[in-house]
Amino acid sequence: MTKPRVRFAPSPTGIMHLGNARTGLFNWLFARHHGGTLVLRIEDTDRERNTEEARQVIFDSLDWLGIDWDEGPFFQSEREPVHRAAIEKLLAEGKAYRCACTPDELSAKREAAQAAKETYHYDGKCRDADVPADVPHTIRARFPREGTTKVADLLRDEVEIENAEYDDIIIARTDGSPTYNFTVVVDDADMGITHVLRGDDHLYNTPKQIMLYDLLGYPVPAFAHLPMILGPDGSKLSKRHGASSLLEFRDMGYFPEVMMMALARLGWSHGDQEEFTREELIELFDLDSVRTIASAFDVEKLTHFNGKTIREATPEWLAARVRPFLVDAGFDPDVPWLERAIEALQVRSDTLVALRDGLAPFFAEEPEYDVKAVKKHLKLGKAALLPSLADALAEVE
Repeated sequence: MTKPRVRFAPSPTGIMHLGNARTGLFNWLFARHHGGTLVLRIEDTDRERNTEEARQVIFDSLDWLGIDWDEGPFFQSEREPVHRAAIEKLLAEGKAYRCACTPDELSAKREAAQAAKETYHYDGKCRDADVPADVPHTIRARFPREGTTKVADLLRDEVEIENAEYDDIIIARTDGSPTYNFTVVVDDADMGITHVLRGDDHLYNTPKQIMLYDLLGYPVPAFAHLPMILGPDGSKLSKRHGASSLLEFRDMGYFPEVMMMALARLGWSHGDQEEFTREELIELFDLDSVRTIASAFDVEKLTHFNGKTIREATPEWLAARVRPFLVDAGFDPDVPWLERAIEALQVRSDTLVALRDGLAPFFAEEPEYDVKAVKKHLKLGKAALLPSLADALAEVE
């Protein structure tokens, strides 16, 4: 295989959810395994939802997980002149046209089709109307009405789609701003992307995009649509299954190495091996072992491997990683006994937050007692033992 060029193209509209993180990881592993290039592109054309804070979430998430990129970050919003030039090219070649149909007209036709229990298709009213440029309009791609479009997928059987199934899609809105399907094609071609690895929720978009590649005269990249991630109950993974943001798991005290391993195992495997180092994932990962069936994200398994990492780690290694959690809790971790306390607690801690909570009583100036534990254990007959215990502890360094 020639060295691939892949891209990770998240939108800065909120959190980095696990499905998006898995897509970024698979692109990174594919590029690193084959000695290729990973391009980071921020698809920030949704002006109402995109924020600077959400951009930073992307960078923080990738940094924590350990995913680096070779080119970028490129911001799609800064590439509008390139997109507009491509639209003008299609207009000049007769491969796109202006459409003066209003949203109300289109909505009425859609409702009429629904009432007749028919599938709505744009009727092509403006396809040959030669709408003047000074009339309010959108711009539509002139898709072929006959023939088929073949969708080859590196993970699935080839699919042949009847071109008549797809409308002439809008590639520029009334305000002139390009739409998602068009900008993605222009950017991928302009950046020389050879392989598009993305979630299978994009499968419906792929034939449209292939037709746009053909209209623009661009080479079509290879596609691989990754399986969906499910919750433990078999439904689509969502907030109700617990944490769904990558940074939430960071803040809960999971290790990035363990999260990387867990995400890699969502749809990919290597024999019966369950644990992988970062280096092993790069060495072993390839699309040949990616499944097409959906995978369930198992938080309990993630927690098991996180706890195993804690139990097998040295107190010195853990001290460096629990330090930020102690600082955030208002404790000063620069104490000589920290590693000895960690050694006593790591056998029963599954996350860094659990380890921090176990360490908290050592830092407390005024201890907070568990009322139930006091009632159960500090009974009158045992109280006499406490002074001698206190004397014995006073002799400990």
